[in-house]
Amino acid sequence: MGIKEWLIPQDKVFFELFEQLAGTVVEAADKLEQMISKKADPAMTYKEIKGLEHKGDSITHQIYEHLNRTFITPLDPLEISRLASALDDVLDYIDDSAEKLLIYGVKEYDKTMEEFARIIKLSAVQLQIAVKEIRSFKNNSALESCSIEVNRLENMADDLLSHSIQKLFAMDDPMTTIKLKDIYECLEIATDKCEDVVNVLSDISIRHS
Repeated sequence: MGIKEWLIPQDKVFFELFEQLAGTVVEAADKLEQMISKKADPAMTYKEIKGLEHKGDSITHQIYEHLNRTFITPLDPLEISRLASALDDVLDYIDDSAEKLLIYGVKEYDKTMEEFARIIKLSAVQLQIAVKEIRSFKNNSALESCSIEVNRLENMADDLLSHSIQKLFAMDDPMTTIKLKDIYECLEIATDKCEDVVNVLSDISIRHS
């Protein structure tokens, strides 16, 4: 445990760590958007995303460590575990998506990928806002607004995937179709995982309101 964590009351440590984890998700989503828009070197940006994924794993591990040694927690232990896992899953799929782009040797990132990256980034920002609201549960309307927006974005991603796959199967290059389909599906799953986070947060809000 670091010095900062010793100074923070134990009931607040979890909220600090959740906010750090949500912030790491936003950073990774931003890097993915940069990678796909080629605002930075893809290989170097992927290394940065991998570093953020490892950072997220470390924060998640800290959450579980605190959970194992804290007798009285601000949230139900199962709620803490579910939220940590859900946020970490978002990071994992952002990392997986970036990795697939490199493994498959994609040279040109298309508009579909750019739109997925934009949706993931917007969703991540909403998660960061929502996570901050669980400190007090005094503004359930803000949490509900975030949940509605993430659900809307996830529906957009669903539609984007359906239309994109339909176009892929009209192509004459089976190998490219397989590669792009895998990438698109991984990007879409990242948005599903964002929705999982707000669902967990909504459940927590209901229990504590």
